Amino acid sequence: MEDLRKFLKSDRWTEWRNLETDQRKKVRPLPAQKPSPEGAKRVDLVPPEDFTLGKMPLLEAIQHRKSRRKYLPDPLTLEELSFLLWATQGVKEVRPDSQANLRTVPSGGARHPFETYLLANRVNGLETGLYRYLPIEHQLCLLKAGSDLAEAVHKACFDQYVTSSAATFIWTTIPYRTEWRYSIVAHKIIALDAGHVCQNLYLAAEAIGAGTCAIGAYDQEELDRALELDGKDEFAIYVATVGKVV
Repeated sequence: MEDLRKFLKSDRWTEWRNLETDQRKKVRPLPAQKPSPEGAKRVDLVPPEDFTLGKMPLLEAIQHRKSRRKYLPDPLTLEELSFLLWATQGVKEVRPDSQANLRTVPSGGARHPFETYLLANRVNGLETGLYRYLPIEHQLCLLKAGSDLAEAVHKACFDQYVTSSAATFIWTTIPYRTEWRYSIVAHKIIALDAGHVCQNLYLAAEAIGAGTCAIGAYDQEELDRALELDGKDEFAIYVATVGKVV
């Protein structure tokens, strides 16, 4: 238990300052996002400048924010989904010279170690299936069509809300994006960054009359297998279901 508590402490920064990290060695970092598979269908999302929703005052969104586990059968619109994706990982500025990009959520060193996979059950204009968000282009790429995968993800999440949701967000982490800069302290930063992303989803969902429920309890191997991840260089780290609520 003591070792697990130690993970929560910031007691290695002095050591980190003296390390020859890959960034200090001038090793090339990983790209800010994974490329889409060759030939994968891409879906253009509604751009942020065209959003007509999400105007709820921040104070009201914070006051009403809570985990919502029961969803109406109503689908999300493509604009609603576009807003939620942008609110959680949208790119505001790309800085090629600094090898960083600024997004709608904070991230240590602007490393943004996450990929957003989306299980679309009921979204107007989208085939049912598994997608991955391409934040730089603000697009989705279709990875696998059909509803079969929803059951596998539902089971991996111990039968928590996935099949009743309109969409389920699954965030994976590529640890090296953060390790490249932060080495031995990267992993605490990744855990903190995951919380930033999910809280934005909670507030954004409230702002459009939807609800979300974060899921931290899942079978790691089953979920990684369902997403066809190697479980080492990329693996699932957080899940959240979304749907319309009364």
